[in-house]
Parts: sequence; C-alpha cells; structure tokens
Amino acid sequence: MTDLGWGACWRIARRDLHRGFRGLRLLFVCLFLGVATLATIGGLTAAITGEIASKGQLLLGGDIEVAMSQREASRAEKAAFRRDGVVSETIRLRAMAQRAGAQRAEGAGPSAVLTELKGVDAAYPLYGALMLKGGRAGPMRAGELVIGQALADRLDVRPGDRLRYGTATFRIRDIISDEPDRVGEGFTLGPVALTSMEGIRRTGLIQPGSLYESKYRIRMAPGGDAGAAADRLKRVFPSAGFEIKDRDGAAPGTNRFLERMGQFLSLIGLAALAIAGIGVGNGVASYLAIKRDGIATLKILGASSTDIARIYLMQVGAVALLAIACGLATGIVLPLALTTAMRDILPVQPGFAVAPWPLISSALYGLLIAFIFTVPPLARARTLPAAALFRDVVDRRRGLDRASMVAVGAAGAALVALALGTAKEPWFAAAMLGAVAAVLMLLTGIGLLVRRIARRLPSPRRPLARLAVANLHRPGAQTSALVVALGLGLTLFVTLAAIQSSLSAEIRNTVPRTAPDQFVLDIPIAARDRFLTLVGKEAPGARVNMVPTLRGTIVAYGGRRVADLKQLPEGAWFLRGERGVTYSETLPEGSELVKGEWWPRDYAGSPLVSLDRQAAEVMGVGIGDMLTVSVLGREIEARIASLRQVNWQTMGFNYIMVFSPHTLQSSPHSLSATITMKGGSQGVMTRALLAAFPSISIIAVSEVVTQVTLLLGQMSAAIVLAGSVAILAGIAVLIGAIAASRQARAYDGVILKTLGATRWQILGAQGIEYALLAGTVALLALALGLAAGWFVIVRVFDFHWAPDWLLILSTLGAGAMLTLGIGLLGSIPLMSVRPARALRAL
Repeated sequence: MTDLGWGACWRIARRDLHRGFRGLRLLFVCLFLGVATLATIGGLTAAITGEIASKGQLLLGGDIEVAMSQREASRAEKAAFRRDGVVSETIRLRAMAQRAGAQRAEGAGPSAVLTELKGVDAAYPLYGALMLKGGRAGPMRAGELVIGQALADRLDVRPGDRLRYGTATFRIRDIISDEPDRVGEGFTLGPVALTSMEGIRRTGLIQPGSLYESKYRIRMAPGGDAGAAADRLKRVFPSAGFEIKDRDGAAPGTNRFLERMGQFLSLIGLAALAIAGIGVGNGVASYLAIKRDGIATLKILGASSTDIARIYLMQVGAVALLAIACGLATGIVLPLALTTAMRDILPVQPGFAVAPWPLISSALYGLLIAFIFTVPPLARARTLPAAALFRDVVDRRRGLDRASMVAVGAAGAALVALALGTAKEPWFAAAMLGAVAAVLMLLTGIGLLVRRIARRLPSPRRPLARLAVANLHRPGAQTSALVVALGLGLTLFVTLAAIQSSLSAEIRNTVPRTAPDQFVLDIPIAARDRFLTLVGKEAPGARVNMVPTLRGTIVAYGGRRVADLKQLPEGAWFLRGERGVTYSETLPEGSELVKGEWWPRDYAGSPLVSLDRQAAEVMGVGIGDMLTVSVLGREIEARIASLRQVNWQTMGFNYIMVFSPHTLQSSPHSLSATITMKGGSQGVMTRALLAAFPSISIIAVSEVVTQVTLLLGQMSAAIVLAGSVAILAGIAVLIGAIAASRQARAYDGVILKTLGATRWQILGAQGIEYALLAGTVALLALALGLAAGWFVIVRVFDFHWAPDWLLILSTLGAGAMLTLGIGLLGSIPLMSVRPARALRAL
C-alpha cells in the first residue's frame, strides 16, 4: 500500500471540507475566542507600555529626574545636576484652593478643594509643551496660575477669577489642556494647579517640616547616557535620600501595574484558550464521528493511516488557521477601539500600532492548543481498522499510539515553555498554569469516578431515573467531558462572583465602619493645642488622632544596601522610594505589638525602630537587626526593637516604621491629624480650620473613597470582561461535549422511540442526567471558584477577602440552571430525528 502524497490528500480534504465548516464550527469558535482574547490583551498592554517607553523623556519631563521630600537640593547637589545638562526645578505639594472674593451661595458647592499645587521655573518643561485652552503657555508670573478643568468645575471658576492658596491670592490665567509630565507625577488626590516658583513661595506653605516634594529634571546633550548619569549621582550622594529615575523608567508604578494586570489578564486568556482546547477536542471528535463512514470507506479503498491523518489534519488545520487569523485580526483592531473607549481611564493615549510579539505568541498558543487537542481523536480515527469504525457507536476503543502520545507531550512542553518564557514573573505563571492543569485533571477524575459509581449503583425503579443513570456509564457516554464542561462553567461563575463582591466590599464594608471623616496635613507643631481647641469647639466630642509626619527612604537593612540589590524581594513595595515615618512614645493606634517590647516613655538611648511584621518578613529581618533610613538627607541607623501587626483597613495613620521619639524630634517636621466627628458639618470644620491655619491641607475621606472605588470598579470590569471570555469558552466546551455524543444520543433516542418512549420522556431522562452531573460538581465548583477568587484578591491584588455568600450561591444556582438549559437545548434537535433515516445512517 503506497501513500497518496500531500497533494492528493489536500485535493480530497478540500473537496470533502464543507463550505460552511459543518462539524468544525465549534473548533473555529473556540480557537477564535482564545486567540482573540490573548491578542487583544497583549496588544493593549504592549501599546500602553510601548507608548510610555517611547515618550519616556516627555512623561518624565527630562532624561533624568531627581526627587526628594521635605527639602530642596543643596548648592553642591544642584551643581552636580548641572554638570549633566540643563536643569529644571519644580516643587509639588498638596494644598487647599479657596475661591477669593465674594462668599459662595449656600449649596453652590465646596468652599475649598484639595489640589496638587506645582511651582515651576522658567525652564519648565524641558520636553514637550504646557498647553492651555488659549494656546501654548508662556512664562508664569508670581501672581498668576493655571488650573486643570476639574478644579475649575469643582469651584465653578474661570480665567480671570481669583484663588487663594495659603496666604497668597492668584489670578487664574487659563485652563490646562495638556500637562506633558502628568503621567510621570503619579497618583494624585486632587486636581492640579501650576504657578511659578516665586508664586509657590508666596503662599507660605513651604516651611520646615512641610510635606512637599522637590524635583530636578535634567536634559542631557544628544547621545548622553542617562542610565550611567543616574548611577553616578547615586554613587556621589549615597546618603541624600534621592529617588532617581531615568527616561527608560519614566512611570515605574504605572508600568508595574499595567504589566501585572496585563500578565494576569493574559493568563486568564491562556486559561480560556486551554478550556477552549477541550471544546476543540470535542469538536474534532464530533466532526470525525460525522465523517466516520467516509474514513472507513477510504480505508477500504486502500487509503493508509498516514493518508487519513493527512486528509483530516489538513481539514482541521485549515479551519484552525482561519480561526487564528480572525482572532489575530480582532487582536489588531480591538485594542485601538478599547483605547478610544477608555480614553479618560488610561494613563496615556497610544496611537494605532501593531505589536508583533503579542500576535506571534497568541498564534503560537492557538496552534499548540489546536494540535494538542486534535491529535488524540485524529489518532484514534487513524489507527482503528474500518470494521471497528463501523462499530464505533456501541464499541468505543480509546487507545492512543505511542507516536501520538510523544507528539502531544512535546506540544504540551512547548506550550509551557512559551508561557513561562514570555512571563515577567515565571513562578506566578507556573502557578496559574499548574492550577488550570490541576483543575482539569481533577474534573476529569471526577467524571471517571461518576461513571464508575453510576455503573455500580442499583437500578432505580422509575424508568426515567434508570435511563438517566444508565446514560452516565453506557458505551460512548460523554460523562467525563460533561463533568469538565459543567465544572469549568460553574467554577468560573463562582470565581467572578467572589472577585466582584470582594472588590465591592473592599470599600463598602470597611470604610464606613472604621474611617475618619477628615485627614489634616501640615499642622505646625507650635499650633497643636490651638488646633485641638478649635476642633473641639466646632465639633464637640470629635475624636482626634495626631501624629508627627516625616518622609524617609530605607537605604539598608540587615547589612545590605538597597541600591546594591539586583532585584527587590517579592512584595517589597516599601523599598521603592520614600515612605511616611513617624515617632511615638506609645504604641500607635491601629497597631498590635506581636514581638519585642516598646521603649519606655523617657527612653533616650541609641535609635530604635518598630517595624511592620509583614515588612520584616519580606526583608528577612527581626528583633535586634539594624535598619538604615534616610530622612531629610541624613542617614539614621536604628535597631529593630519590636514588630507590629498594622491594621491597614482602618484608613487611619498606619506607618511601616515608627521610631523612638528622641531619634526624630529635632528634625524639621509637622503634624498630621485625623478627625472623626460625632456631630457638626465637615464644610464648617473645613472653613474654620483654613481660616485659622492657612498652610494646612484637608483631605475628605469621601473623595478618597470615590477615587479608590472608581479604580476598583475599573479593575473589576476588566476582570469580569476577561473572565466572561473564559465562561464563553466553558459554554463552548459544554456544547462540544453534547455535539460529540450527538450520534450516540440520536441512536438511543431512535431505539427508545421505537419502543414507545415519547419525546418528553427522552428529554426528561436527559434532564435528570444533567441535573445529577450538575449536583455532583456544584460543591466542587464552589470550592475551586472560592480558592481561585481568594488567590486573585489576596495574592495578586493584595486586597481584603470579603465575598458576598448570598451572591455567590445565587450565581452558582443561576449558572447551574444556565448550563442545564444549554444541555437540554442542545438535546432538543435530537428529538426530531426520524427513526427510519437514523437507522439507515447507522
């Protein structure tokens, strides 16, 4: 027997391939969903991060940025900056903007708004242009400022009106339409306003101990090495407490968030593609079942097993390639549509660009998945003799030859290598892939167990129940595939419900119980008693928690310099830049001492520090170890005296580091306070405090909650959207399992009809069968879905685990009803099969 060759096999495959892809539509849908999801997520992430990288100078405001808190650079430091290029200086702080002039009408809006006030020098901006509604901005005068549209809307002001900051009054020159370094400035709590350096000094807000940030942007000569210059500044000023960025890392926080979110969503897409792979396998099995007579005829006419493999592999491959091509086309177009729709949400606005690697990796994923799940049913059809194919309906053999097993194993290894090799965090990717594989193996094992148990159960007396139980273990039963499909669908429903309800509860259930009403910053130390008296007068019974506030950077721990670390430990977010520090005679509110001892009230020995327990675990330090912190350019080496459990959910003042009082008391600093009112108006309190203390800043908790809620809502929408694709893939698996058993069920239905069964009885038996399967996997799906939701909320996003159990259980019930409905709807067409036609076909 000689092989037909690839050309002859292709001609047979092309003629046999139905123009509408009948039997292979499920293969097309599953691959299209998975590839389109991966390509879209990868393309969107690449577009945003690529835009940030390509405009690093513009977003950062220079080739190098040197930032410091609560101080300005010294003459020696500024001279070192100027040796590398042209320098632009800015000062940025949180400050209250008040409308000057006539009093506002009652109910007309807030009387004061927290803003981000930035003073800029004549060289600003070094790259790009500050654009106003009236055109390009020129030099700023000391008595004028430009404001963002959000601030104009909040205070109902326009160009020509006046605003007061601290002790100075400014005329609004124009409205900002584009601030070139906005993304590089990071997260802000309020709208922005810009004035000159002379203007910001007029306010009186910059005092010793005030919370402000100085930034020095450097524009280097063409061809200059920004990375080398930044490293040199770190070596020259190792104890200055600088936070230095170069143009290649203009927005590290935004990049980290986008990369982590993109990786997570990509892994969801990969999981959806793996789930869809089961649908691919079912679809191919169903298609080959339809082509069973043709395969047997070709074998009888002399076609070899190799010819059979080539013919149907080319058919499946043609449909798979078309599905992958359509998925890639969607992955090219959809990111542009998403960036346009989410214009107000994204940190940058990337233009249309095709990122090749997300498309290449998505295509490789699709090809590997298609190959892995196509080979087993194709190998079975290839290796079985013609007589066995004719008996396939009632005598199904499930052997897989060694060559096919090796090919599937190699493709699986390539898939894992591709996933791990392209992941930013390989261990995270490995955990996700391992979890998906474990779930699929567990559900497959449960399916096999259900078949075995159903075979050994005593036969029920009722005919419909007896028929339903028999359907679970009869020859050709798709019990394992149905358990996988139902289990995946229900697990995904539970996972999404747990994630969404926990994200909602992150604010709704925590903030109202524990949060104060207002945060007050930059209170002069000398005005402590006057501040407390005023708060007590305006809101009798109000609870005030007042703490000293400074900024510091951890520069060394356990004998290791942070600057010398090639990579920060996992979870060491507090080692990136400056963090709040304080001192206290007693254990701070909201903390619990878990190890060590607190210092005495009159302690005056060597510096001591109390550290957050989780931070100590991440850094690998404990009681007695040394911690070095740079505060106001001075390095302080302190011994760790105790570890605390910090209750971060209180939204009060929670500090990773608390020092013994004498360590920082002599440093210039101010006080911050939280106010929890039992009565009185926040508006009245705000006006009274600003009148008495013009330099303070007041943060309303409701504004913080609104911003955080918006962010969580956007994250929830992205997760639900990506998870919905996985659910669609799970539904496709269910449809594929039903399609794979179509002929066997049609045969059973015909026999039952011949014996006198009605359509409703046959449908009822199948309904009982699906109900038994759904009930079997419901508890397992609940456990798996909760575990997956907990991992996403706690481990990936570091939020509080607070699922809504009623919502989860109702979602589980609704998902079970939906999957049951899909199963029954898929069985309805089988009821109309005519016995004579079906028996002739068999």
